[in-house]
Amino acid sequence: NASEELLSITDPGEANRDEQNRFDRISVHVSNAFAWLFPILMVAICMQVVLRSLGHNQAWLDDLQWWLYGSASLIAIGYAVTTDRHVRVDIFQEHFPADKKNQYEIFALVWLLLPFVILTWDVTVPYAIQSVMSDEGSDSPNGLHNLWILKVFMNLAFLFIGFAVWSAYVRFLAQLVRPALWRQALYAFPSTIFMVNLVIYYGIWWYYRLTVPSEVTNREISRLPLFETFAIGPEEMKYTVLFAIIGTVILIGGLWLMDRRNEVET
Repeated sequence: NASEELLSITDPGEANRDEQNRFDRISVHVSNAFAWLFPILMVAICMQVVLRSLGHNQAWLDDLQWWLYGSASLIAIGYAVTTDRHVRVDIFQEHFPADKKNQYEIFALVWLLLPFVILTWDVTVPYAIQSVMSDEGSDSPNGLHNLWILKVFMNLAFLFIGFAVWSAYVRFLAQLVRPALWRQALYAFPSTIFMVNLVIYYGIWWYYRLTVPSEVTNREISRLPLFETFAIGPEEMKYTVLFAIIGTVILIGGLWLMDRRNEVET
């Protein structure tokens, strides 16, 4: 009806609330809090326009605008995924039956979007660390310094986006089958193997970092044997990728055995 259509436009987080799980609600609440950055951004823009017209340009206000806009926009990605308010250019999906729509959403979320989010998080880890170590500031003497805060937040924001994507994925999966943990890991296989690979890679990296002499550089660590490649016919594969494949199979199998045991006990 008209009231539901108005609600879906004015407050998408409350539309279809009954279908959302508790993790979806966490995403909505966090996003609603960050939404207050947008009116603050509008005030900052207006202040800068007025001050600049009076000949009192403030570089820190320019920086603040980027800080506010960047932070709110990153969180808004998670909100858009949770509330299904991201941009769609799809002439087929809206005509699918309910089960096929859910399958379509699952594929898009954990076979396409989430691996990209995980990869982006991984890429921005050294980006944030380098900014912290150099105590990066503004290019302008009058700008906002401690730029590392924004870069660290950017890295953390991708964790929030990943959390929102996984929550939405579990919601859609629950409409098809019982979303046992082993099913969640199996049906999201590319995302699962990406996450397992990161755990294994950083676990090995930190093992080397804590055990090799301190004069060994981080770059040299990344060239140690377990990070090398081996040949599979004409192709090559990293040992860490092989470990990730084996680890993912073991993880899914272990979760399946735990689920079977719980079913027997109940």
